[in-house]
Amino acid sequence: METALKEKLEKIVEQVNVLMIDPDIEIEYCIPEVATTAEKCDINGGPYISVKHTDNKYIEKKIVLTDTYLKESSEKIASMITFTIEQFKLQVDANLMGA
Repeated sequence: METALKEKLEKIVEQVNVLMIDPDIEIEYCIPEVATTAEKCDINGGPYISVKHTDNKYIEKKIVLTDTYLKESSEKIASMITFTIEQFKLQVDANLMGA
């Protein structure tokens, strides 16, 4: 992995960890050489972030860090990821509430 890409991915992980402190959300990383906290880390589709709601761990959202994503700045990528996580949480909460 290129040094610049590795540094960018490290910044993304750091920023997402700071921005997404939420007891209802579990975040796992599958980013080899940077952060691998997922129990099963299948990198065939590229590095990704897995998000699960603590009330229902069977509902999962994978955010794949594609080349298109990685062309942006680490701040913008972290912002897009946190927005996606917030939308995921809203959808799960709505389903749990029966909306």
